[in-house]
Formats: sequence, C-alpha cells, structure tokens
Amino acid sequence: MTIPLYDRASEASRYILAKGKGRTPRIAVVLGSGLGGVAEAVEDGIEIPYGEIPHFVTSTVEGHEGKLITGSCGGVDVVLMNGRVHFYEGYSMEEVTLPVRVFHMMGIRSLILTNAAGGVAPHLSTGSLMAITDHINLVGENPLRGPNDERFGPRFPDMTGVYTPVYIEAAHEVAREIGVVLLEGVYMGLRGPTYETPAEIRMMRKLGADAVGMSTVPEATVARHCGIRVLAISCITNVAAGLTSAEINHTEVMTVGKSSGRKLGELIVRVIPRIVSADS
Repeated sequence: MTIPLYDRASEASRYILAKGKGRTPRIAVVLGSGLGGVAEAVEDGIEIPYGEIPHFVTSTVEGHEGKLITGSCGGVDVVLMNGRVHFYEGYSMEEVTLPVRVFHMMGIRSLILTNAAGGVAPHLSTGSLMAITDHINLVGENPLRGPNDERFGPRFPDMTGVYTPVYIEAAHEVAREIGVVLLEGVYMGLRGPTYETPAEIRMMRKLGADAVGMSTVPEATVARHCGIRVLAISCITNVAAGLTSAEINHTEVMTVGKSSGRKLGELIVRVIPRIVSADS
C-alpha cells in the first residue's frame, strides 16, 4: 500500500531532526550543479546521505553530492541539501519536491534555492549571479497536480509572490557590502536533460526569460503552497545556445559553478541572519 505523502514527509522530518542532535533549523538551503562548495561554510555540520533518509531518493547527476547537512551558518541553525534531484532523472514530481514538504514538517518557513542556469538576457554573462524575481514553468508538469492535502496548503495557491521581495532586498544589501554584483531576472524552468536549441532560446527571450534551467520551479511552487518564503539565486554558468559559438557542456557548468560558488557561498552565509531578522 502506498504511504500517503503527508506521512512520508512526517517520517523523514522526524529522522532528520533526530540526527540533528537537538538543532531546530530556521532556514533550508538547496544547492545546484557545481555549487557544493557552499556546504563548506556550514559549521558543526552533520552529514546525512539521502539514501539513509526515509522516502528520499538519491541524485544521479555529477556535481550533486546527495547529502543533507544540518549545522549552523551565521549563528543560525540550518539544513542544507548538497545537491538536488531532478524531474529529468526519471523521478516523479512528488519525489523531486518531497524535501520541501519535509522542511515544512520540520517547521522551516524560509528557503534559499540556488541553481546553475544559462544566461538568455544580454546583461547576464558567465559567472553572473541573478536573484530570481519570478519564473515561467515550461517543465510540462505541475508538482501540485493530483489530490490536495490541506495540511500542506490550499488547492489553488496564489503564485503572485513566490520569491519574497524582502529577501531579495536583503540579498542586495549583502551583495553591496561584500562587493558582489547581484542582478535580477525571470527564470524559466525546463524539463531537460538536453540543453536548449538556438531556436528555443529565441522563443524564450520573446516569452520574457532572462535565464533558463532544469530545476527550482517545482521546489519554489511547493514552497509557496506550504507557506514557505523563498530566496532563489541563479549562477549563470553558461551563455545560452545560439548566443555564443562555444559548445555547452556539463563539465563547464560545474567548473564555473565552483568558481562562482565561493562568492555565492559568502552571500548566502551573510544573508541568512538578515532573513531571520526580516521574519522576526
């Protein structure tokens, strides 16, 4: 018999909290391709492989470590996903977004999402950081499809403010303090795993996309459904197809992600206490 989603999320949350040795995380962080270096900033971290957590699935993509870390950042208890799972890996939307449900069950009300993305807008060059202000879902699936459990959220959630303006402003404040340029834009979520064709990129520009990627939208949608406030930042690891003569490959994505991950890591560590203050 299939275990209800709410019960799966509840069991996983109890397991993580027990492993965390009394920590009560205030914020969750999800790291994208090549951005695992951010995990180094977690103090007193306890690593839990996804395979040990009830009902979690494991990442099959290079650059995603597949470990959950509980610890502290900037004096704030956090839980961090060092790598995520994707819809294109063959997992269901429930499996992809289960961690966000689990964060909700843990009492977490703030979520920081990061990803590696292709730059579509002219002002986004390789290595740029972009705060997501809105998204376009072209994944071809909605993670809320199917029976709705009101204990998570309403049947028809409002998607007007998925990305929290006060969090974005806090990120800009930190970026200015540490000398990092933080841009803004609209993220388009795609199914993958292929990179986009030049014709598709031309279409996406006309639809209003500034950056494109294969994650984040399902997680942000479920976070909104659960009442979790979101800050999402894209690391532009490549210029999108047709905008450069260079070939796009995953190795390059990870290389740029690692180099840009250092400044993104510092930004995240410093913005976490600001987010906590904003919610106080």
